[in-house]
Parts: sequence; structure tokens; C-alpha cells
Amino acid sequence: MQRHKTLTTLITVVSVSGVALYPVIARDLDEFDFIDPLDLVLPVEEATAVEPSTGSVELETSIAEPAAPEPVAPPEPLKPVGPVVVSTHSGEASWYGPGFYGNRTASGEVFRPGTMTAAHRSLPFGTKVRVTNLWNGRKAVVRINDRGPFVGHRVIDLGHGAAKQLGLTSSGVAQVKLEVLR
Repeated sequence: MQRHKTLTTLITVVSVSGVALYPVIARDLDEFDFIDPLDLVLPVEEATAVEPSTGSVELETSIAEPAAPEPVAPPEPLKPVGPVVVSTHSGEASWYGPGFYGNRTASGEVFRPGTMTAAHRSLPFGTKVRVTNLWNGRKAVVRINDRGPFVGHRVIDLGHGAAKQLGLTSSGVAQVKLEVLR
């Protein structure tokens, strides 16, 4: 108990004055339980060693080397949120409807009012195309299910639903940008 008071006084003197340093001998600290901070972090490995001459067993303790961190796999590349644009084209679009309702398209589907479909000269049936009306900025995604247009320089012939969404039913034609989607 006396040593504890002495140590407390020693620490107080050192911390208050900051100048007076008293030697502390290891045996003065035998009563106190100190934990080495490295013992909290580094694991201790016990190994047995047999003395060849005496045959006695001694325990040796050593500090284990910290394990190398396992390599982290790189993150997977981000997948596109929406459809990917394969190619783009520009030109004039037209629309068709009332006189063709009930007829079969080139793909064999029955043409109905309000559909989001279109006719294109060469794109495969089922291809999705984002059509943008360059005059007003409206957009629509259509599915190719017919062939055409067969009038001059037009690049696509839209079904009634798509033409209405793009705002070209009254004018009949508009300049558009086509984005073929995958």
C-alpha cells in the first residue's frame, strides 16, 4: 500500500512540475497489473520445444506475425441503367393509321389503333427504337413490326400511338432522331 501512495505522489510530482524526474525501478511496479498494449493487438503463439540433452519440455512464446490482408476483388463494372444505344439515324418520320387498322403488318401482327409500333425498311422485327421529335423534343420508344415507309426520304413510319405521343399527328411529318436500342 505504501508503494501505491509513493507512485501516486511520484506521478503527481512529475505531472505537476513537469521538470522533476524520479527514477522508477521495475521492482517498484511489481504490485500493479499492467497490460502491454501489443498483447491486445498481436496474438501470442505457444510452441513446445524439447531439449535434446535433457528431454525436458519448455514452452516458448513468440509474437505471431500479423496475417497479410486478403486481396479484395475489384468491384464489378456498373451495368447500364437503361437500354444501350446501338446506333443513331436522323431524317423525316411520318405516321399511318386509320386506313390500315385490322390489316396484318409485315411481321404478321394485326395493326391496331394506339400502338407504339413502327415500320422501318431494314431493322429486324422486334427492334426497339427511341424516336425523338426534333421540333418539340418529345420522345417515344417504338417496336419495329412492319416494313416501310416507301415514300422518298422518310426513315420511319410510326403507328398512331407513337405519332400521338410525339406530337406529329396534326402535321403528319416531322424531323426525328432514331436511336436503335439493345
